[in-house]
This record gives sequence, C-alpha cells and structure tokens, in this order.
Amino acid sequence: MKINPKNGIDKLIFGMKQNDVTAIYGKPDRNYKDEDDNVIFAYNKLKMRLTFYVEEDFKLGYIVASSPELEVFGYKIINRIISEVKKDLAAKGITKFTQEEFDTFENYFNEENWMIFQTEFDEVVKFEIGAIINQKDEFDWKFGKK
Repeated sequence: MKINPKNGIDKLIFGMKQNDVTAIYGKPDRNYKDEDDNVIFAYNKLKMRLTFYVEEDFKLGYIVASSPELEVFGYKIINRIISEVKKDLAAKGITKFTQEEFDTFENYFNEENWMIFQTEFDEVVKFEIGAIINQKDEFDWKFGKK
C-alpha cells in the first residue's frame, strides 16, 4: 500500500466522504464516533483506522495504519529500524523530524507532510498521516482536485 505524502494512502485521498471510501473498500469492520463526534472507520484486513472530521462535513482527514505492506517512495516502513527509514526519506528530501517519547514508544513527526512514524524498541510499528493545513489555516483537501 503506497503512502502518498500530503494526499493519503493507497486509493484513500484526503477529503473523501464515507461513501467514497466504502465504494472502494466496502463496509468497515468497525464504525464508531470518537469523543469529538468524528466518525472512525476501522478496517482489520488493511490495518487502518480512518477519521472523518465532524467539523469538516465528515471528510477524511486522518489515517493511522500498521500494515507491513505500507511503503513510501518504494520503501517499506513497518518493522524497520527508524534510522534506516529516515535515511530512505532523506534521499527524497524529508529530513526534519520532531521526536517525542512515551514509555517505550517514540514518535517521529514530519510537519511538512503531516506524517508520524511511531517506533517501539527502535522499530517502526505504526504510521499516521493527516491532511495538510494550508497558509490560510484551512485543510488542503485533495479529493476532487485535478
């Protein structure tokens, strides 16, 4: 499954509505609301959790994924050592990361592409990507744009 920085993952494009997603992937294994009333779709087989923002007319704005099939720029990321993943990303010009630690987990956040690589014991275990916020402090929805 290809990660498309600033756009989404695989056939998922930021700005899609729930019916756009179910037309591609079918009904989610779980469908619920979070504490902010955002709609969450969880797909077990894809190992992805999708967030549709209530304040943005339920557009897809955030994806959390942990499939070993995830790749960015042709490089797999899950179950790889973070220093190796960062080396691959640096070759594509992605070098700025903010690092946070939680217990045995560390997050490596790249704000420019709104991507988080979560590691445990130095290995990438989870990936998160969000829709980009533009200079006007609004979401830069990609779905439906040419």
